[in-house]
Amino acid sequence: MRKLILTYYVSLDGKSADADNGIRDVMDAMDDTEQEEYYASQLWEAGAFLMGRNSYEAMKGYWPTSDHPSAKAMNEIPKVVFSRTVQSDDAWPARIASGDTAEEIAKLKAEPGRDLVACAGNEFTHSLIKLGVVDEYRLWVLPAVTGKGTALFPELDEAVRLRLVKSKAFASSGILELCYAPADK
Repeated sequence: MRKLILTYYVSLDGKSADADNGIRDVMDAMDDTEQEEYYASQLWEAGAFLMGRNSYEAMKGYWPTSDHPSAKAMNEIPKVVFSRTVQSDDAWPARIASGDTAEEIAKLKAEPGRDLVACAGNEFTHSLIKLGVVDEYRLWVLPAVTGKGTALFPELDEAVRLRLVKSKAFASSGILELCYAPADK
């Protein structure tokens, strides 16, 4: 059975890369070829890339013409968009998952192939966390504090215990990769 890996860039204070909290500017100012190549190599391990409608709409306007080290992977890896309204674009084709999110995730996990990677906007990310379908959290902690923005983790009914699976530090940028899995899995 395939795992669902949530990969996400966050500030040191746990805020997501909202458009207005400055994290994107921090990310754009970093020049860490080692980290970018490492991230791209991880993307190539994915069997599919999962996202919500908002992320799909934003990414399809960026990745097809980007020269970023991850662009080739982002353009070639199969994509699954969770939406009841979006249509797949021939320039950046995607499979559309329009049913119940938990059921669609269960079907994708049951298919043969490599693990699933979700890198999505806050709404879709929060839904995955609340549904309890995330098998691994791959957090990219940026050396910056925003003091504002949306928290990666939504309010939950109860605490979720995690265990550290692996970590990696990138000295030139100060980025940390922290990988956690639910403690009970």
